Amino acid sequence: MTRRAVVTGASSGIGAATARELRRRGWEVVAVARRADRLEALADEIGAEFVVADLTSAADVARLRDTIAGGAPLHALVNNAGGAFGLASVEDSDPEDWRRMYEVNVLATQRVTAALLPQLRRGATDAGVADILTVTSIAAHVVYEGGSGYNAAKFAERALVEALRLELAGEPLRVVEIAPGMVRTEEFSLVRFGGDRERADSVYANVPGPLVAEDVAEAIAHALDLPAHVNIDSLTIKPVAQAAPHKVMKGELRVKQ
Repeated sequence: MTRRAVVTGASSGIGAATARELRRRGWEVVAVARRADRLEALADEIGAEFVVADLTSAADVARLRDTIAGGAPLHALVNNAGGAFGLASVEDSDPEDWRRMYEVNVLATQRVTAALLPQLRRGATDAGVADILTVTSIAAHVVYEGGSGYNAAKFAERALVEALRLELAGEPLRVVEIAPGMVRTEEFSLVRFGGDRERADSVYANVPGPLVAEDVAEAIAHALDLPAHVNIDSLTIKPVAQAAPHKVMKGELRVKQ
């Protein structure tokens, strides 16, 4: 049986890598993001469906829901869309940045999950289990200076995931959280710092082996491919050089003498 997954935020980074990895493993994929040109290129590359949608728009999510309902059963939703804006203190933050982070990380996740749950139940009936997997962040677990707005949004997203797991208990629906640490992608830090390439690159400068999108994609696919009775409630994945959001080692890692 071929399984079908929706992957949000699929135009770049972890989302695009996840779409590629799932296709490699034989999944059918519906890639979702705002940028039509990138989605079309990805779909052509891996042989996937795609839906152009802004997940902060109720109308776009309704259109996504209707598109999914018109196809094969849905067996997994990968809530990957999200992002960070700014690295300011609570005192100096722009409330607009906080609003944007809450909308893309929390409200979009709630909106898409609620819209696609009927299709996931259909998929669970078809395959014995279906998955709602949400990519949060270690920022959803540990606070750090300058991260207050992103921390607040990601803590809320994790609360959504944990409440959802309780609400769906008794159904063959697995609720999974993947919480990555430092992942070097082409856009995350660039977006966070408003397009300042030098500042974005400095985040990863001299860090030995930050994660890449493919590392997280492999963890996501592994969680989805586990036997139906196995659920990964929450998986934190960090590079060895990162002990915590605020403790990242620079330079070569060495064994103590």
